[in-house]
Amino acid sequence: MSATWQECASALADEVTHAQSRWREAVRATPRHLFVPRWWEREESGPRLVDGPSDPAGWMRAAYRDTSLVTRLGTLHADRAEPGDRPEGAPSSSATLPSLVVQMFRHVRPDEGMDVLDVGTGSGYSSALLCHRFGAHRVTSVDVDPYLTEAARERLAEVGHRPEVATLDATGNLPGSTYDRIVAMVSVPRVPAAWLTALRPGGRLVCTITGTGMVIGADKTADGGAAGRVEPHQAGFMGVRHGADYPPRLLARFPHARDEDGEEVTVGRYPVLDVDRAWDVKTQLFLAVPGVETHYEEAEQGERRTAWLLHADGSWARAEARRDDPPTVHQGGPRRLWNTLERIRHLFNTQGSLGVYGFPVRIAPDGVCHIAWGDWAVTLE
Repeated sequence: MSATWQECASALADEVTHAQSRWREAVRATPRHLFVPRWWEREESGPRLVDGPSDPAGWMRAAYRDTSLVTRLGTLHADRAEPGDRPEGAPSSSATLPSLVVQMFRHVRPDEGMDVLDVGTGSGYSSALLCHRFGAHRVTSVDVDPYLTEAARERLAEVGHRPEVATLDATGNLPGSTYDRIVAMVSVPRVPAAWLTALRPGGRLVCTITGTGMVIGADKTADGGAAGRVEPHQAGFMGVRHGADYPPRLLARFPHARDEDGEEVTVGRYPVLDVDRAWDVKTQLFLAVPGVETHYEEAEQGERRTAWLLHADGSWARAEARRDDPPTVHQGGPRRLWNTLERIRHLFNTQGSLGVYGFPVRIAPDGVCHIAWGDWAVTLE
């Protein structure tokens, strides 16, 4: 006999919360499967649409695993797709893995009687957990995507929650209300000034910085800014969108970087690295070169590996090698991006760590973040 959703949700709660967690009952009581009836899975041949109701047992297994389920590729949401569709876009919405949702809530520290803004409605699951704990009248959720907000509003109502759900670009002006807590389930290149304006005195915000693994937790200060730290926990969310889809990736805009010779061709010191999988290296690379994009591909069953670094100023680098051999590195544009990456990797090898976790953060009222520790400092503008 297949397990009921209540049994599956209880097992999920046991996995992602501890016995005394105040979020335990919210996870147990929330039917996550109703928020993700369809999703995309990656296969070698491309994305495959999965319809939960057509395989109830598989739906329960997928919905109550501690994993993210991609619900939107490019501009095509799984809810609106046909079985034969093969969208080519990058993931643009998902149901975030529950343990990360709970972790973000722990960082933002909400309590009874507080008004909470959930940035990045997505599937609506995170809002459902908030509603269960604090009541829907305390929860506001926003997303730039009108379909996501419409679907989430309906699914939240189906399980008895009716929070305010608004369609808007969260980096711009927010609804007229102010909030005690702001938690973002999307990443931002810097803290939007509008969030600081909407945060009440004594309020707290938590968000991740695009291109890094950093979680910033900060409390509002008297000058209208905020102060806190880089939390001792890594996380990655999709970047905030400002429209129906993300802008084209730089590799598509700079096709010459894919296979043409660079202005400078050298042999790299270290093997080709998939930077997106190396949290500390990726974070330090973004802090050194804000806005840098990474891309990685494997061919010949992983025997041949290629990595790209690109920046909107026209800088690019491509490193190619077989397995762990020293790569051939092509670079062009005003900066030598691969040289920067290799300096960071050398520091990692010699120091054993690149983490900025626990470092103090000060956020100015305009959203500019200053991170400093000893002689080391960086500003995110």
